[in-house]
Amino acid sequence: MALFKTIENLDEKGSPRTVSSETEKVKCLIIGSGPAGYTAAIYAARANLSPVLYEGLEPGGQLTTTTEVENFPGYPEGITGPAMMEDLKKQAKRFGADVRFGIATAADLSQRPFKITIDEKKLIEAETIIIATGATAKYLGLESEKKFMGQGVSACATCDGFFYKGKDVAVVGGGDTAAEEATYLAGICNKVYLIVRKDYLRASKVMQERVMNTKNIEVLFEHQTKEIVGDMSGVTGVLLTNKKGEEVKKDIHGFFVAIGHKPNSDIFKPYVETDEVGYIITDSHSTKTRVDGVFACGDVMDPHYRQAVTAAGSGCKAAIDAERFLGSVK
Repeated sequence: MALFKTIENLDEKGSPRTVSSETEKVKCLIIGSGPAGYTAAIYAARANLSPVLYEGLEPGGQLTTTTEVENFPGYPEGITGPAMMEDLKKQAKRFGADVRFGIATAADLSQRPFKITIDEKKLIEAETIIIATGATAKYLGLESEKKFMGQGVSACATCDGFFYKGKDVAVVGGGDTAAEEATYLAGICNKVYLIVRKDYLRASKVMQERVMNTKNIEVLFEHQTKEIVGDMSGVTGVLLTNKKGEEVKKDIHGFFVAIGHKPNSDIFKPYVETDEVGYIITDSHSTKTRVDGVFACGDVMDPHYRQAVTAAGSGCKAAIDAERFLGSVK
């Protein structure tokens, strides 16, 4: 789910939209929550930047859809995604971060102070901005997919693959991400079915070779997912259709969707540099964007790792970068 939305300049009647005269000036505005946003808020608050954080439509980000997190340092017994996000939020508020529910609906980063519209009515003028809006995983759109989300359906093999150790799983997708997920899972699971809609893989040659040379990966070309099946315990199988229209059933315990992510960067694109997918490009050694005073952290700028711990680390960097920037312009 996106952490902000794009709006048009005209309302449903074709009249110009009006923004409330309500304006607030802040030193550091953080847009988006999750590990990146909350960590940025912790560091910014401890640096006396009086940060204001707007959580977006999905407070806590993608981790709120994850039942169990076992790979984040400091939780030896594991923790649920929502509980961990609540811990980070409480920690940010403890140091004075102003955490609010609201959606960034428009942005003007042409000059400082930067202007961000919240919920189409409230105007925030910020001396510095940290973008932590994340990326939204793409799904197939099946009702059964939603039903078993967090109970066998996942969009992150690195996050959730361990729960299926020694079991049979399926990965859907034909690109590099799907190939990487399948090979990663092959080292943990008994059998991996790679479900590919076309009669070829779109993945790079090296990734194709890796998939084909992994004995416990079976590639199902020209197959499409019809339904994910399961019971109270979670996913138990997947129902496919092949190129002849025949139904094929595979018994699995985990179903991994690897058809890509969409970075939540649309309203910032006129100002910051992005790649062809929409990930915000930052300086290789920092979280700086091409706009002085605007920083990006977490999944909105990370197409490679997409882990809670790396997002939190980049949130820390963004807050430190913002603090140093504000110190340099005094």
